[in-house]
Formats: sequence, C-alpha cells, structure tokens
Amino acid sequence: MQFATVGGLAFIVNASVTWFLMHSIFADSHGKAKIVAGVVATLFSWIMNRLWTFRSKRTDNKWREAVEFALVNAIGIAVEFGCVVFSYYVLGLTSPTASFISGTIVGTVLGTILRYFMYRFWVFGKNKGAQDLTREEEIAGFLEQATDVMTGRLPVIRKDQMKSTTEIRDED
Repeated sequence: MQFATVGGLAFIVNASVTWFLMHSIFADSHGKAKIVAGVVATLFSWIMNRLWTFRSKRTDNKWREAVEFALVNAIGIAVEFGCVVFSYYVLGLTSPTASFISGTIVGTVLGTILRYFMYRFWVFGKNKGAQDLTREEEIAGFLEQATDVMTGRLPVIRKDQMKSTTEIRDED
C-alpha cells in the first residue's frame, strides 16, 4: 500500500511536470519533457521510498542504494521515453495529449511493473550481501519471479528447495 501511495504521488508529480513542459518550454520536444519530468519524479520517489515504503529494508550504504535506484529509474524513464518516441514518430501521433497518454499513462504502467520488482529485490533488498548467490544467480531469480508474476504462473518449488519433515522437526 505504501508503494502504491508513493507511486501515485510520484505519478502526479510526473504527470504535472510533463503536462506543463509539453505545453511550454518543450512544446516541440515531448521526449525531453518526459525525461525531465521523469527525473523530477524519480528524486521525489527515492526520498519517499527510502524514508517510508522500504525504510525497514534499506541497506547501510545509502550511496550505493541511490545509484541502484537511479539506474532502475533510468531504465523506467527510458521505457516512458520510448513510448513517447514510438507514438510520435512511428504512429504519427504528434499532439501533446497523445504524447502525454503514451508516455505518462502507458509508459508509467510498464515502467511501474519494472520498477517495483527492481526496487523490491535489488535496490531495497533485505539482507543484501548476506546471501551466497552470485550476481548472475540473483538476476536469474529476479527474472524468474518477475516472469511468474507477469504471466500469472504460480511459483514452482523445486525438490532441492523443499525441506524434509525431519528438517522441519529439527527446526522446532
């Protein structure tokens, strides 16, 4: 719920800045307006997610976390920018309203799905470094979980992940 609240507020910031810029300074460059708005919304989102949404899952190294957060959001901004560019140049929809809808509505939906999983499992991942997984294993696990959620598949518990009844009794 906290992630949704911060996301909703960041969406309002993003949408407001995008709309303003597309109708003023960047009236002839909707892609630039989308990028600037994305950066402003990213700064807002990082502060709110760090201090509220994921406060119990933060890492001790706030600079590393900030860089990771920035990288995730750069990818998210690229998704939004890509939606604007696609609608503007490929579909020929050149009005500010069309660019707003493609970048701020469609792009934000796609970017939010990506951002949530990247924040949850990478940027604000609890006990980072405590696992003995390689970076490749972490990425593979993340991609597998993201694919499961997006396709509606239930996670599969592999035999090597299951505990025997003896192991469960020993833990009690």
